[in-house]
Amino acid sequence: MACKVQKRVSLRRRLHILRFLTNSNYNKLKVALENVKREYENLIATRRDYIRLLDNNVNDNKDVKIVKISEGTFMVKVTCEKGGGKLVAILEAFEEICVNVEEAKVSCENEFSMEAIIVSEDQSLDVTYVTEVILKAIEK
Repeated sequence: MACKVQKRVSLRRRLHILRFLTNSNYNKLKVALENVKREYENLIATRRDYIRLLDNNVNDNKDVKIVKISEGTFMVKVTCEKGGGKLVAILEAFEEICVNVEEAKVSCENEFSMEAIIVSEDQSLDVTYVTEVILKAIEK
């Protein structure tokens, strides 16, 4: 009889120890899982912010450089995001300010880019005015 009682006490002790170890490991795993979830959510938020910043930089990537070669002749370099009929809008803007395109190179691989030499009929045309006209054409 004493042997059965000792076995029962021994089993209860082992069971108690197993429950304690299981619960402590479970709690540790639960805390670790919560930390991993929190870190994952932070990484997702950081990724979302990074993508938003990249999109803003891509959308604001309008570059218009105009160099006056001689009186009434300009070198125009335009780079911006592609799409939306940029070339047509720029050519219409050139018509509005009465300039002729002597030579042009256009590319639309990753972005819209154009290099052109334009000649103005009006000798008083200045760089800032041409820049404003082209920027307005790009934004259409």
